[in-house]
Amino acid sequence: MKQTILAITVAAALLSPARAQSPEDNAAIKQTALDYIEGWYEGNAERMERALHPKLVKRIFEKNSAGEVVLDEMGAQQLVEGTRRGGGKRTPPEKQQKDVTILDVFENAAAVKVVASDWIDYLQMAQVDGRWVIINVLWELKPKSGESR
Repeated sequence: MKQTILAITVAAALLSPARAQSPEDNAAIKQTALDYIEGWYEGNAERMERALHPKLVKRIFEKNSAGEVVLDEMGAQQLVEGTRRGGGKRTPPEKQQKDVTILDVFENAAAVKVVASDWIDYLQMAQVDGRWVIINVLWELKPKSGESR
């Protein structure tokens, strides 16, 4: 009996209609990703801040000076301040890459890939108060020519 109830509950959850992904959502998700990457390249802290949830965490696994792999992270405010200092302006316009791919959207959650000039970001977004914002970023540096990671 318990298995039957569980099976019916799972089937009902799977068959219940989800909020449809709309063209407006896709446009807003893409714009959020562009505010993030173009804001970085432009040194536009307002665009960057608009794209981020205040509790965002951006993470990467890197080797430290001792050769150990460690998890490095920064928060939203560090990212906004780095943008304000013009970190992204060092990338010449002809080398700026900002390819955005929406990988998945379900209800109020989205996964987005941004290919930038020197790295790839995997963004997790959420729709909060009717606005899409980036909650988490996992990123990886692209290997330089002849280099492996």
